Amino acid sequence: MFIKQLSVFLENREGRLEDVLQVLRDNEVNIVSLSLADTEKFGMLRLLVSNPEAAHNALKRNGFSSKLTDVLAIRISHRIGMLQELLEPICDAHINIEYMYALSTGNDDASMVLKTSDLEFAEKTLRAKGVEIIAPEEIIDMQS
Repeated sequence: MFIKQLSVFLENREGRLEDVLQVLRDNEVNIVSLSLADTEKFGMLRLLVSNPEAAHNALKRNGFSSKLTDVLAIRISHRIGMLQELLEPICDAHINIEYMYALSTGNDDASMVLKTSDLEFAEKTLRAKGVEIIAPEEIIDMQS
C-alpha cells in the first residue's frame, strides 16, 4: 500500500520554492508533509499532497520538473531504539534505505515516510513486525 510522493527538482535560488508553493495553492493542492534537501546549485523538494496527480500536472504546465514516486508511510511508537529495531531486518536483507523524513499525523506516535530500493519487501517486513502502514486515503484525511 504505497503513497504517491511528489518530487520537484529546483534550482537553489531565491523565490523558486515560493513559485512551487504558489502553483500548488492556485490549484488547490494541500501539502501534508514535505522535505527539502539542497546542494549549492540544486534542491529536491519531496511532498505528500492531497492530490498528487493534479499537483504533478500543474507543476509540469508551469515549467517545473517533477515526478511521482511510490513511498511507504509508517506509524511507530515513541520508544528508544524503535526505528532501528524496525529497520534492522530491511538493512540485514541489504535493502537500501534511500531516504526518510518525518510525517506529522496529529497523534501520539511517530510517523515516517521512507523510500527503499525494494518497497514491497520493506512493507512485508514492517507489517510482519506489526508496524502500521499508512494508507494513501489517510494522507488526504490528514489535511482536515
